[in-house]
Order: sequence, then C-alpha cells, then structure tokens
Amino acid sequence: MRILVANDDGVYSPGIAALAEVAAEFGETRIVAPDVEMSSAGHSITAARPLSYKRTPNKNVEAYRVNGTPADCVALGVSQWEKVDVVLSGINLGSNLGNAIWHSGTLAAAKQAALLGLRGIALSIPVPKDEPDFEMLKPSVREVLKVLLKESPRLLNVNFPHENPKGMLWTRQAVKFYDGKIVAGKDPMGRQHFWFTVAPLTETEEGTDLWAVERGYVSITPLRLDLTNEKDLALMQARRPLDDAADARKVG
Repeated sequence: MRILVANDDGVYSPGIAALAEVAAEFGETRIVAPDVEMSSAGHSITAARPLSYKRTPNKNVEAYRVNGTPADCVALGVSQWEKVDVVLSGINLGSNLGNAIWHSGTLAAAKQAALLGLRGIALSIPVPKDEPDFEMLKPSVREVLKVLLKESPRLLNVNFPHENPKGMLWTRQAVKFYDGKIVAGKDPMGRQHFWFTVAPLTETEEGTDLWAVERGYVSITPLRLDLTNEKDLALMQARRPLDDAADARKVG
C-alpha cells in the first residue's frame, strides 16, 4: 500500500510527523506538505504561478515541501508518485468539526484525493492550551488506521478528543451551529481592524462529530463530494417546475 500524507499546518508540523510514522507501519509512506502553514486555506488551488517540489529532511519517511496549498500538495504529490492508494491529511493542530470543514485546509487535502478517485482521510485533534502529546496519541491513531485503511468510504473526517480516547464512533457532521465570528479591534496607530476568529460551541446534537468528541470518543464521519440537496431538489421540481428534462436530452 502507498500512503501519501499531507496537511495544512506545514511540512514541519509535529502532527504530520506523528501521522507519517504510524502510517509507515501500514505501507510505503511519503509526505508532501506545504512549506509554510496554510490553515483555513480551504480548497484553494494555485493557478497563477508554478509550484516547486523540494526534498525535505525527515527521519522517518521520504518528505517533500511545496510552495502551495494543501490541495496543491495532494495533486502534485499524486502526480509525482505513481499508484498512491490513500491520502491521509493531518494530524491537524485543531479540531475540524461541524461547519469548520467548509474552510479547513486539512479536509481540502482529503477532498482533493477523493476528486482524483482516491480515498482521502482527514485527521484532527483539538489544541486547548499546549501542543498535543503525539506520543500518547499514536496508539489511538494506529487503531483508527487499522480500521480505515483496510476498508472505508472514499472521504472521511476523523477527530480525536484532547484526552486519551474512550473508543471510536461513526458520526454525522454537525450543521446546526457555526463557530465563526468577526471581532473588531484597533492597531497600535488606533486604526480599526478585524479578526476572523471562532467562538466555543456550547450545544451539541447526539450522534454528531461534536457530540462524540465532547464525550471523549474519536469521531469518524463519512463525507461526500456531491453537495446536492436531494430533498430540496425534489421539492422545487414539484413546486416550481421549469423546462422539461426530456427536451434538454434532445439537444445535441
């Protein structure tokens, strides 16, 4: 098995080093990650300039740094390494729960893998104060990979609790709450500026990723690339019929 490891925290992050070390127990592993932190980069890609692909020292696996986004790293990494089986993204320094997955660079790397027809698995852990203890986390990462590398859906979002996990749960994405907010402030010259930041989520719904992690479990959420709301599509087709699809099929 060939395992490509990416992230959005940068090639020198302790999280990617820990993930790659455990992944190497399951197959041939290579790191391809941004040369600087690209947190919250979403699924942006670099189209206005060329990308570089440079070998980077790593004591455990072969590693390369890219002057681009997480999605760039996966696309470039897969193009430069034949027959990749799965892409792992993380371990991200910070949770990617609920609606945070929309702007997550960690999730974007896994989504890019899915777009390329590969399996993509994003892994994240909260960082309440200090850096997580990745040595303590490795056994839990190992157990997760034992389950998911053998067989899994194409796109998965995995979140670890900040303490030793009690177990693993299949979950759904929490969508009722959004933790993004704008905070106004002033710079040293007295000029107004703004920070886009997050507010703690205090309400959770049973069975969601937030609910599971809050209770000390690893949350594993299958995702999909198709954003179509099938329920609303059927409703609008019934309430507000437009042109007949049969006529569209005749065109061309």
